[in-house]
Amino acid sequence: MERVSSWMLVVMVMVMAVRAERNINRSGGVYWSTAEEEALAQTQTQTKARDDDTAVTDLDADGGFSSLEGMLQWAIGHSDPVQLKETARDVEKLSPTDLSNRQVEIKQLMDELKTPSDAQLMQVAINDLSNSSLSLEDRHRALEELLILVEPIDNANDLNKLGGLVVVTRELDHSDADTRKMAAWVLGKASQNNPIVQKQVLELGALSKLMKMVKSDYAEEATKALYAVSALIRNNVAGQELFYEEAGHLLLQNIMSESSIDIRLRRKAVFLLGDLAECQLENREKDELPFFSSRIFLKSVVDLTSSADLDLQEKALVALKNLLQLKTTEALVFKDFCGLDGALERLRQRLQDLMVEEEHRDYVMDVERLWSEVQQIFDRKLEKHGRFPYDGNAILHQHYLLGDVWYSCVYVMLLIMDLYISNILI
Repeated sequence: MERVSSWMLVVMVMVMAVRAERNINRSGGVYWSTAEEEALAQTQTQTKARDDDTAVTDLDADGGFSSLEGMLQWAIGHSDPVQLKETARDVEKLSPTDLSNRQVEIKQLMDELKTPSDAQLMQVAINDLSNSSLSLEDRHRALEELLILVEPIDNANDLNKLGGLVVVTRELDHSDADTRKMAAWVLGKASQNNPIVQKQVLELGALSKLMKMVKSDYAEEATKALYAVSALIRNNVAGQELFYEEAGHLLLQNIMSESSIDIRLRRKAVFLLGDLAECQLENREKDELPFFSSRIFLKSVVDLTSSADLDLQEKALVALKNLLQLKTTEALVFKDFCGLDGALERLRQRLQDLMVEEEHRDYVMDVERLWSEVQQIFDRKLEKHGRFPYDGNAILHQHYLLGDVWYSCVYVMLLIMDLYISNILI
């Protein structure tokens, strides 16, 4: 009977709490308020608090409880201990039928407190963003809520049906940089690996706005904008074509070439380049775009292997691995103009130095495997151009880079013979 009494006491307290909730919330049930309603309710609550020292402080600003636990605590705290004891005694006298009826009652009351669906929560945030008089704080809050809600692909697909994509895209033109940043972030999150949303966002003309934001002096805005650009055009041929029409390759080149630019932006730029090159490899029937074989463009990628940032180095290697496999990129451009052979050797030396440090050992092992792949692809590409007709020449070339005099002489002689034979055959 002790257990029944305790349980039913909780039930009765919950019933009282729900009834109190109903009385406090004059609309007849729990509701989820917009920012405007919250502000009005907050003002009313503060006014009432000044007139009544016993004002309920455990309630949310919209007149509701923040959780069932909060509701229970409020009910216990605002109940008469004597009455609670009497209620407990009454519970002990209830018949099984009465207990069952009380269970039905509490279930009905709890059904009224169901958490709203994600679609309903998104609609509240969208309605807030549609309010031109909304404060910046509430605008940021609405965007933060959408950022979480659009992560599941089904929710992302619902965003446009609710009018959310139009509203969020409009925020890209907001005068506040943080609002623009958050809007770009939401669009990027919703578009990631989602062809349906990618198409919808591209049709709204968001790509052009995002690419302009990438040039912002505010690093946070630029980084989130490039994140959104990457999400929009990843595995999306139509999006990539629009990106190239907007001179996106020059945008990437400028970011990669400028060492003063935020390192996060440079990482995202070279990562996007590697992704675009990989997409080109997967669609070999399509003509390769000219910028992939541009000397200056390729050199900007090779130079990143000398960066002090390990993550940037690794992403540069991934991009080079894909670029080297393209048909239009020339091995001699990589070697003579970009200095890829020297860059790879310097990177190899650095990896060896890092191997001594235990904290970097796992990283070094992964990057060394990637480095080896790039070196092998590079050597094969050189062989196809007649620069290394024999495997032994690659070894001689490595000794040449290390400054070994005897090997250097042999290496130079073989190069001369190579050119001589090539001219005779021509």
